[in-house]
Amino acid sequence: MADPQAFCVAEERSGHCAVVDGHFLYVWGGYVSIEDNEVYLPNDEMWTYDIDSGLWKMHLMEGELPPSMSGSCGACIHGRLYVFGGYDDKGYSNRLYFVNLRTRDGTYTWEKITKFDGQPPTPRDKLSCWVYKDRLIYFGGYGYRRHSELQECFDVHDASWEEQIFWGWHNDVHVFDTKTRTWSQPEIKGGVPPQPRAAHSCAVLGNKGYVFGGRVLQTRMNDLHYLNLDTWVWSGRISVNGESPKHRSWHTLTAITDDKLFLFGGLNADNIPLSDGWIHNITTNCWKQLRHLPYTRPRMFRS
Repeated sequence: MADPQAFCVAEERSGHCAVVDGHFLYVWGGYVSIEDNEVYLPNDEMWTYDIDSGLWKMHLMEGELPPSMSGSCGACIHGRLYVFGGYDDKGYSNRLYFVNLRTRDGTYTWEKITKFDGQPPTPRDKLSCWVYKDRLIYFGGYGYRRHSELQECFDVHDASWEEQIFWGWHNDVHVFDTKTRTWSQPEIKGGVPPQPRAAHSCAVLGNKGYVFGGRVLQTRMNDLHYLNLDTWVWSGRISVNGESPKHRSWHTLTAITDDKLFLFGGLNADNIPLSDGWIHNITTNCWKQLRHLPYTRPRMFRS
């Protein structure tokens, strides 16, 4: 008899984590809007989508469960899903969890990383990540810092002077080495960094970590930058040839070949979901819009 769970469909959601490993898409967390209220989805559920068969399945999870959150950053290395940061009922997080996706018995068990060297980033959500040489390289996000932690990499949005806490956007870079379980903050050795931002997207081509768009205050951006992940030098804003995608946040950016990036969807400056797709060729430095996408089905990665 067929497993009835295999015929389920994952609930609609925003603010979730989604990664691909092998022939499966894994989805965890996020929230759903019910009568203008944001309700966090269960933290003990992992949804898998079999790309070959087109079937969804829900798995109950065990272990040291992360809180139910939105805006966390999920990334996969060697079959492990790492989830960092996010926002829950208690505020912003800078905790790091992982789960092995390649279990033989189908049991997914979370582990909270509590023993590590170095200093993790300050609490934040809506950040992005590059995966390079077994390292998670985090960039940006929205969160808070205490007065003693204020730096040029932080654009202040609001403050509680009594508690000496400041909220705003980041453009700092932090590295977690998954082999040594060590946090570090590399010395940026040159170039002009992107403006602080959140809800942007990141992708890796070769040894370069690309970042596109995002939001600061009510402004959404359409700028493209890259960071050399070996030398830690920023490119500055890349001047592209020809037409560029519209300003947006909550979109996705994915490497699809050795020299091409695919940009999809997002939220525009008027808070309208987008469904356009673009390919950027780093050799010709041009964007090309795809014309065959379902424009009647706009979407954004997180909200």
